[in-house]
Amino acid sequence: MQVDAPALNPADFTEVEKAAIEEQIDRLLQNPYFSHSRRFPMFLRFVVGHTLAGQADEVKERTLGIEIFGRNPDYDTSSDPIVRVTAAEIRKRIAQYYQEPGHDGEIRISLPAGSYVPQFHRPHVAQVAAAAGGAEPESLTLVQVHPEIVTSPLETLPSRKHVLLGVALVLLGICVAVGGALWWRSLQRSAFDVFWEPILNSGDPVLFCIADQNQYTAMALRDAADPTHQTILKDNLTAVVMDDLNPVVKIAGILQAHGTKYSLKGEGSTTLTDLRTGPTVFVGAFDNAWTLRLTKPLRFHFANNADMTRFWIADSHAPDRTDWVIDRAQQQATNNYRDYAIVTRFTDTNTGKAAIVAAGVGRGGTIAAGEFLTDPAHLAQVVNAARASGKKNMEFVLSTEIIDGQPGTPKMEAAYFW
Repeated sequence: MQVDAPALNPADFTEVEKAAIEEQIDRLLQNPYFSHSRRFPMFLRFVVGHTLAGQADEVKERTLGIEIFGRNPDYDTSSDPIVRVTAAEIRKRIAQYYQEPGHDGEIRISLPAGSYVPQFHRPHVAQVAAAAGGAEPESLTLVQVHPEIVTSPLETLPSRKHVLLGVALVLLGICVAVGGALWWRSLQRSAFDVFWEPILNSGDPVLFCIADQNQYTAMALRDAADPTHQTILKDNLTAVVMDDLNPVVKIAGILQAHGTKYSLKGEGSTTLTDLRTGPTVFVGAFDNAWTLRLTKPLRFHFANNADMTRFWIADSHAPDRTDWVIDRAQQQATNNYRDYAIVTRFTDTNTGKAAIVAAGVGRGGTIAAGEFLTDPAHLAQVVNAARASGKKNMEFVLSTEIIDGQPGTPKMEAAYFW
């Protein structure tokens, strides 16, 4: 295991050393871990540039949200995690970059957890040289020494047969090395990358299809001079359930961090043509007809009794199963109950596009589904299971304890792959 040397103080850097760090940033951002994103390079160049310029005190979450992501100066950082999500993803990708062979001789840049101010470390090659010589290198700048190419005298040149054999062995070695590198990189991809890859790499804008309600015919407007004074304006309004916005905000943060465009439409105005333009995220269950239609053929799907007092998730492999049920009367009377949700990612055969569903039987289940989809630790368990199955499509049943209307941690109840 490689351990970085203590972080160097940017205030002590010479102009040559600063130029070497900027060159390393260019090298880092040309790597596929970063080159396919628009936000990651902007983020890294901002934090590194300000740190080298002695302005590390300006490298703060709110400043990054305003400068990189275009947030308003007074935006709520606690409810909008875009900067934290992006920083976590950058930390992971930096670690993956330096784990690849061939980067030991490069300046190491890190983004410590809990901070957005980067740190700079001498290359591992320099550390080894220092240990061997018993002295600390005087400069951050690394001079790479390449072995000389020695040419044999003409009389010692090998025969053509030996040359061809040598070329064949070299080519074989290259193929093995490339194959091994690809295999190694596939193992290094995080669960987060594996799950979201079909969405983020599709190249198409993502559509959020969210549940809506159309029963409102008036809205209250407040007086600018006296906000306590209101007037009622007659209008036909489309309302969105606040709890459904929770997963939308979380997932939208991921999309924006990766430079992926997205739009929102109510389920009542969403058409099949809309769904054919790119990946879709469906939010909400019993108030979203598209979710019910899309999940009906799946193993796990939503169901209810005739008078709609009991709602549940059904299992087509076990039709008599009744443990994922919500009793509406109990839910309304106590606001303490166990909620359930379906999370799925698959290719819709009707559109040929990737579809993700985050839908709870109740509102708390939908919030839990959004948390599950955006938490790398939760995704790790499902992606590991998907890798073991060798299947690409996946569906999960989640449960969460609702206490005073607030959901707890999501727990996976069942999984299915096809």
